[in-house]
Amino acid sequence: MRACAPCPPPSPPLPMTLLLIRHGETALNVARVLQPADTPLSAAGRAQAAALATRLAGAGLAGLVSSDLPRARETAEAVSRACGLPVHWSPLLQERNFGDWRGRAYDTLGADPLHGDASPPGGETAAQFEQRVAAAFALLRVHQAGCGGPLAVVTHGLVIKALLQRHARLAPGLGWPAHGLRNTSLSRIAAEPPHDCDLLDCTRHLDEAAAPAPRGLSGG
Repeated sequence: MRACAPCPPPSPPLPMTLLLIRHGETALNVARVLQPADTPLSAAGRAQAAALATRLAGAGLAGLVSSDLPRARETAEAVSRACGLPVHWSPLLQERNFGDWRGRAYDTLGADPLHGDASPPGGETAAQFEQRVAAAFALLRVHQAGCGGPLAVVTHGLVIKALLQRHARLAPGLGWPAHGLRNTSLSRIAAEPPHDCDLLDCTRHLDEAAAPAPRGLSGG
């Protein structure tokens, strides 16, 4: 199992923070397929979500917001049960809509949808996606101010990447992981500007649970 470093424990997290969480693994993550909206977690993904929920049970969370897509919903519901928090659902936190590319194998597209500005037929352009993520970030700051403490946010790989790259500042020594964000990884940013990120792509809970390493895409 690959250890995350640096990986300080987020329990208890600093006051007034946003804890960004990627959803658990799906079968299509492993198969490297861009996912339709209704893709659920796999058995491995549900185990990851349970390990994540155990880790967060004592983290002192004050609120929980999630994408309303099934793979995020299942992950957030596990956290909700462990932490005794209601979930606030937002379509603004959905993964980028890849339109007609959804359901297709990543390696057959002839373009890199996760790292480029290509516009999928019937989907969101890069500019439209970034505009939506900006609206999501504004919403998260409202939720965080309302709950008055650490806010957990369950969403998707490309959303977290856009949030961190456009709206946060990585602490010295942190760099974007070459493998992308792993399933159920935790990234933590301060709720106030300049939104310093002091925890990135941490999966200590999977190491402790001896769960299989996620092998799939970090978005889609």
